[in-house]
Amino acid sequence: MSSADFERIAALDGHAQAALVKNKEVPSTALVEAAMGRIEAIDPQVNAVSHRAFKYALAAAKVANLDAPMPGVPYLLKASMEYPGFPVVCGSRTRTESIGKNKYPFAQRLDVAGLVPCGMSTMPEFGLIGSGEALIYGPTRNPWNLAHGSGGSSAGAAVAVASGMVPFATGSDGGGSIRIPASHCGIIGFKPSRGWNLRARAVSLVDDLLASDALYARSMRDTIWAAGSLREQPFVNHSPHRPLKIALNLTGLDGQLPDPEIAELIISTGKLCEGLDHIVEQRDPPIDVHALSEAFDILWSYGAGEVVDLSFARLGEQASDLLEPWTLGLGARRNDFTPETLAGALSTVGCIDRQLEPFWDAYDIVLSPVTSSAAPPLGVLAPGREFGALWKDHFRHVNYTQLQNMAGYPGISLPLHRGASGLPVGAMFWAKNGDDDLLLAFGAELERAATFTGRPPL
Repeated sequence: MSSADFERIAALDGHAQAALVKNKEVPSTALVEAAMGRIEAIDPQVNAVSHRAFKYALAAAKVANLDAPMPGVPYLLKASMEYPGFPVVCGSRTRTESIGKNKYPFAQRLDVAGLVPCGMSTMPEFGLIGSGEALIYGPTRNPWNLAHGSGGSSAGAAVAVASGMVPFATGSDGGGSIRIPASHCGIIGFKPSRGWNLRARAVSLVDDLLASDALYARSMRDTIWAAGSLREQPFVNHSPHRPLKIALNLTGLDGQLPDPEIAELIISTGKLCEGLDHIVEQRDPPIDVHALSEAFDILWSYGAGEVVDLSFARLGEQASDLLEPWTLGLGARRNDFTPETLAGALSTVGCIDRQLEPFWDAYDIVLSPVTSSAAPPLGVLAPGREFGALWKDHFRHVNYTQLQNMAGYPGISLPLHRGASGLPVGAMFWAKNGDDDLLLAFGAELERAATFTGRPPL
């Protein structure tokens, strides 16, 4: 296939690529070949692919089931997602020898759908920071501006989908890790409600509380299909027959407002919604942002502390040289916690729904920023920085997405804007637990009404 063929296929979403195979316009291996060509041409610039599994992908595509919904359509696995025979590096120098043995229901469903993994994406160490600058890989670069970051933790996944390497890539979101890279890279990033996606990994207290898994995509039809396919319930079209009440929320969990440009773009998103006959009111949810921010800090540090403990148990003192400074710093914070500290954080999280019951009686959806600014330059959120300064800068930047993880709410970042710098800026919509399909249908309505960001210049 020629580079022009690769370009033609790369411009298509997953449904359109699948149709080429189903209609026998191209052989079942053609989509994987196009992905291989795009990865070889583009990845040296952006550093989004941590492992190439081309031989495996070609063999799997050759025997693709044409009756499956996505026969031979390529995708990337996040580096923390276990798949038999693939490395499970998790962005860490402590796991360079780790090979996947298990295939959990999430990955099994992808196989049944006909999707073909052709490699693994990059991510920060154990997904613990909202940037893609892991020391094991080096920085994953934003395809819109190579001097800027891609967000995290699903960094390489978002870059690969945005730049047309693949139409799908798996992402996981424990504090914004799907939505933040989607916003920075100009694609759709959907986080389902707690308990709505099939199990993607082994049991973990913090992961099961905070994390959800999904597929990145560039179109709402791909996003809706993926969301419905990766859970037990089918998608129900909840396109509203009445105006939705939308609360426009500009205050982050740090109690501060975003950069003026971000605030202006989110307010303009509200006006777009009003133009579609929805009702938009500027209203912050009635929550104690300080208490919730502290609770998330405790849970995040607690999860990192478990990772540090396991690394030292497996590697001994060698772990201190292999783990990144950010991970070690989070683990050290955990060491100051008491059982009562963790219990208090869990109690705070458990109260969110009760506190917001009257709010959800008045509003259907919340509109907010994804982050407080557009993607920062590389190095600003690098894991090797001094811990205290990085902590401050990190949680100033990623201060809108953690609430949905703690509450178990669905959220979606839509690529509605580009800032003055030319970098994409997503708008986040979120709703109460179980309103996934309302949120997805609303995203489709906005996709019809507005031009999404488009393709980066690669």
